[in-house]
Amino acid sequence: MTFYQELQLNQEGSKALIRSVSGRREKLHHTAIYMCKIAITMMFCMCFVMAYGQIFGQENSIVGVVILLFLMVFKNADFGIDRKDSQLVLALVFGILLIGPKLANLTGPIVGMLINTAAIFVLVFLSCHNLLMSNHSTVVLGYLLLYGYDVSGTAFTVRIGALAVGAALTMIVFYRGHKNRVYKRTIRDLFREIDLKSSRTRWQIALTLGIASVMAAAEILHLPRSMWAGIAAMSVMLPFENDSKKRSDARIPGNIIGGILFLLLYLWLSPSFLAYAGIIGGIGVGLSASYRWQSVFNTFGAIAVAAGLFGLPVAIFLRIAHNIFGSLYGRIFYRFFNRTIDRFCPCPTVE
Repeated sequence: MTFYQELQLNQEGSKALIRSVSGRREKLHHTAIYMCKIAITMMFCMCFVMAYGQIFGQENSIVGVVILLFLMVFKNADFGIDRKDSQLVLALVFGILLIGPKLANLTGPIVGMLINTAAIFVLVFLSCHNLLMSNHSTVVLGYLLLYGYDVSGTAFTVRIGALAVGAALTMIVFYRGHKNRVYKRTIRDLFREIDLKSSRTRWQIALTLGIASVMAAAEILHLPRSMWAGIAAMSVMLPFENDSKKRSDARIPGNIIGGILFLLLYLWLSPSFLAYAGIIGGIGVGLSASYRWQSVFNTFGAIAVAAGLFGLPVAIFLRIAHNIFGSLYGRIFYRFFNRTIDRFCPCPTVE
């Protein structure tokens, strides 16, 4: 395996490679490449997001985060349909990312839930047809981040340009990564394959309703940062229901530990820790192979931003509360939804 090929491995792949070699020198060699990969990735991510903030304003730095996720994921992932139709899907996705979050934020929780339901379903239906790709963790996450970091006035006008640039970059990267792949399935086939007896269709509907309703519930309860509950629900509502419990059992303690660890580091390193929390969290995620530890370090950047708005104690409380609420809600909702559908459409097909 070459140096470049080893850089392409994910955390689990790199750690498996390190464990597979026996000699101390070889272990140090592969460990050094692994650490180099994390450093390169972190530097690229920081520079990309900072550049987006400089060009489009700090209010739209979150757009840089979303575009970065799209570029990194869709370099390798596809939609399982014809390349031309895939480009159309990307255009529609970015159109929804622009309009959906803004419209939902202009209304109350109930009307906002309806808008979010429509927008998220289209995103999931068009981009998450291949369940094994887990595209929802990128596309829907991007929607929720833009919903949670809404802007208005001039900043929103600038956001249009920021998303347009991001759409162009994503389409270019997508084309370069998938130009040699051939699929006979088209976007029309996605509509033909809608079936409530299909586990895929059930999951798409359940995921949409679960995310939209849990955010509406959080907003009715006047809990700020409702997107956190939506992200938590999304993360546990996996295509295969049996995996939801495992994900929920990892996410809830992970966020509790993350909140406590953040507080301890803040007390130890003084308020200056807030400026570096996102970087430290990113490094921690890069070093973590398990979902639980990824959840721990994912809390750092989120709490650091929220601390500036609500104060540290409230930010930590909201982060933990939303994740417990969203994780349990998503898991229970998914089970209830499947049991209800089974009464009307039994015997789902195996896909």
